Amino acid sequence: MRLTDKVALVTGGGAGLGLAIAERFAAEGAHVYITGRRREVLDAATASIEGKVTAIVADSTSSSDLDGLIDTIREENGRLDVLVANAGMIERADFGEVSEEHFDRTFEVNARGTMFTVQAALPFMPVGGSIILVGSVQASKGLPGSTTYTAAKAAVRSYARVWAAEFGDRGLRVNVLSPGPFDTSIIDGQAEYFGQDPAELRAQMATLVPMGRLGRPEELASAALFLASDDSSFMTGAELPIDGGMAQV
Repeated sequence: MRLTDKVALVTGGGAGLGLAIAERFAAEGAHVYITGRRREVLDAATASIEGKVTAIVADSTSSSDLDGLIDTIREENGRLDVLVANAGMIERADFGEVSEEHFDRTFEVNARGTMFTVQAALPFMPVGGSIILVGSVQASKGLPGSTTYTAAKAAVRSYARVWAAEFGDRGLRVNVLSPGPFDTSIIDGQAEYFGQDPAELRAQMATLVPMGRLGRPEELASAALFLASDDSSFMTGAELPIDGGMAQV
C-alpha cells in the first residue's frame, strides 16, 4: 500500500494505459481522480476500479474544465499528491499530408494540454508531490507518419527537464514515462490508418521490440507506481522508458 491516503489525478484515465495506472494507484491506497471526455467511458472505468475513485468529465485542452477539475480536488481534499498527465492522442499522417488542423490538434492535446494541466495543479501540490508526464518512445525514434506526434512528445520530454529545475525548490519531482507499443485499443485505430488487420499490426509491431512482444498495461502501471511513490524519492527530470528495449537497442 505505497500510496495510502495519497490523492492522485490521472488524466485520460478512462481507458488503456491511464486506466491501468488508475487501477494500480487505487489498489495501493490512493484516492484516484480520473478524467476523460466521455461519461460512458468513465462510468465503465469507475466500475472496474477497486478502491476509492472519482470520475470527472474534463477535456485537458479546456482551461475552464481544468480549473473546475482542480477546484473539485482542492475542495474535497485540500491537496493533490500525485499528478499523471496522461491524456493524449495520436493521429498519423505522412509528411505531405500534414495539415494545419492536424498539427494544431496534435500539439493542443499532447503538448498544450499537458502544460496547462500541470500549471493548474501546481499550486495545490505539497512538498513530496510527484508529477508524472506520459511521453512516448517515438520521441526518440524516427517512425514514418509520426512527424507531429513525435515532436509533441519530444516537447513533453523537455518539459520534465525544465520543470524539474523550476519545481525543485517546492519539493516536487517531475519525471517522464515513455511507453513503447502496448496492447491497447490505440492499435486498432492505427490498424485502420495503415489499412491492416489489427492482429497483423500487433504482430508487426512486436517485431520492433527486442523482447519480441507488446507491453501489457499493468507493466506501465508498475512503473508509474514507482515514480509516484517514495521508492523514487531521489529521482527527478528523468525519462523512464518502458518499451521492451525498443529505443535502447
